[in-house]
Amino acid sequence: MRLSRLILLLFLVTQLWDGIFTYVAVDAHGLGAEGNALMASWMAIIGPAPTLLAAKLGAAAGGLLLYARGVHGALAGLTVLYVLGAIGPWLAIYRVP
Repeated sequence: MRLSRLILLLFLVTQLWDGIFTYVAVDAHGLGAEGNALMASWMAIIGPAPTLLAAKLGAAAGGLLLYARGVHGALAGLTVLYVLGAIGPWLAIYRVP
């Protein structure tokens, strides 16, 4: 597998897991578990599942666009940011070793 495809795959996987972790947290603890006020507002209006699905599909589409345009460095950077800024904190909250 080429490195660029691996980066895309990792980006898409981080989007999926961020969506899952966020949904579980919002389901268990309410909208206060969502740190993004815009996302929390949309969750209050249309529900957590449709909001997260739309957000994650939008992010995935953006990632695919970056991949298609050959901007693999930016996609790699966004993947790292998601791992550190979204997945890492969820793992710490859920106490995953």
